[in-house]
Amino acid sequence: MSRKITMYSAQWGDLDFDVFARKMSQFGYDGLELKCTLDRPNDHFNVRAALEDDSYCERKREQLDELGLGCWALSAHSYGQLILDDLDERHRKMVPEYIWGDGDPAGVRARASEELKLTAHAAKKFGVSVVNGFTGSSIWKYFYSFPPVPQAWIDDGFKMLAEYWTPILDEFERCGVKFALEVHPTEIAFDIWSARKALVALDFHPAFGFNFDPSHLVWQGVNPVKFLRAFPDRIFHVHVKDVLRNDDDEAGILGSHLNFGDCRRGWDFRSPGHGEVNFEEIFRMLNVLNYQGPLSVEWEDCGMDREFGAQDALRFVRGLDFSASDFAFDSSFQRK
Repeated sequence: MSRKITMYSAQWGDLDFDVFARKMSQFGYDGLELKCTLDRPNDHFNVRAALEDDSYCERKREQLDELGLGCWALSAHSYGQLILDDLDERHRKMVPEYIWGDGDPAGVRARASEELKLTAHAAKKFGVSVVNGFTGSSIWKYFYSFPPVPQAWIDDGFKMLAEYWTPILDEFERCGVKFALEVHPTEIAFDIWSARKALVALDFHPAFGFNFDPSHLVWQGVNPVKFLRAFPDRIFHVHVKDVLRNDDDEAGILGSHLNFGDCRRGWDFRSPGHGEVNFEEIFRMLNVLNYQGPLSVEWEDCGMDREFGAQDALRFVRGLDFSASDFAFDSSFQRK
């Protein structure tokens, strides 16, 4: 199939763009998925700089071209998260002060929403057609219904999705850019059922789809191939990340208040090929869906050196990214 294999830049944010891009080029990646930033001009992709400096996008593309790299998607997870969440001090650390302001939730959500709209325009200017991100969720805290949660509260959460995100998605549509929600715990959509409800709430908005990351589904017990079958026309982007559940019977899938990387957790992320995600079946289904977009490696393995993991992941993905057969194995019996 030879889909483009990219590296997601968020976990490399400690490196200047030049250093990060050169490393990925040397490792053999085809391109990068760049995390958007709002207040640091030297970071991987600065939304305000892209819109205010007519030469910014051109210079960024020239840097990528010189290294033989492309870019087909941007990432706007951090400020998207603030739009539907119940906000607290954790969120303040995720965005610049000009978005947080005085912390009043209505103002924060309004400013974060405007940044998403600006991101759509920046993506268009940069020549990128997909922005990945989060929506947040006002109802994630009710995922376990005790004390019993009134259905009206859940319905209100999806109404809030439509209220805040429809104007954002309208702007994306005007720009010819898609928004790909990473289906993920703490988001309005975290499995197949909630993803369906999100689509219905948004009246199947043409600019709304999914950034498919199987690692977030497997530990919940959700079949990632079934997710692909459920939304064949809404898979706008793909993350390649693995996960492994721990057979230790002291910890379950809820995390036990143990941080990632703690060997006592009930599950943890792994570098691609080192967990239990069946990537071959996923890639076969992507072939059925004729998904032509990038396969974006997301390194989140606390037990593996980052640079080793990046190179190892590239070898793994290249080895599995085969095309569907154009020849039926029993066609010889059809000869006259």
